Amino acid sequence: MDGQYPDGKKEQSSRCMIEEQRRSSLEKLASVIDEQIQNRDVVLLNFICTHNSRRSHLAQIWAQVTAIRNGNRKVHCFSGGTEATAVHPMIIRTLINQGFLITKISDGDNPVYGVKSDPNAPPWFIFSKKYDHPINPSGQFIAIMTCDEADENCPIIPTADHRFAITYKDPKAADDRPDQKQVYLERSEQIKEEMEYLFGHIGRNG
Repeated sequence: MDGQYPDGKKEQSSRCMIEEQRRSSLEKLASVIDEQIQNRDVVLLNFICTHNSRRSHLAQIWAQVTAIRNGNRKVHCFSGGTEATAVHPMIIRTLINQGFLITKISDGDNPVYGVKSDPNAPPWFIFSKKYDHPINPSGQFIAIMTCDEADENCPIIPTADHRFAITYKDPKAADDRPDQKQVYLERSEQIKEEMEYLFGHIGRNG
């Protein structure tokens, strides 16, 4: 991707915009990912939210594209929920507006989408699913809770090696409001920024 994200922007500095407590949480997660990169053939991250409809998909996509951009090709990102619903259309629109190429693969109540950050790259397939869906890793993964509800309702993920809470405010609060588009974009940009910070702290000790 030649130092750029799908929106064509160069990597932005994240050091000043992320609160100290969140930086600490991201650095602890980075340390665990870094250790697994050194010791495993693949590193599996599963971003978990209640409905797997908004925040967990944004986190999955931005983590994956940032990992690849930083050369961490061992890292494979997934997402799931405590229940399945559907990817919210505003997530698709937001990612398209940020430069991703997205194709609807199937229709129905829970469509499948193919997402590309580069026209020549294979797509990532996203749809709403439970975190233990067969497409997701069944074990030896890092569970990352992206919403408070999932964090509270799933205090233990039995098949995960590690569990972290990196939660985000739900952009759903802005649905049907005049500022809906801006709120979704801000949440996506926040997650992008924090994934930059996370992967920027991987490999520092090696």
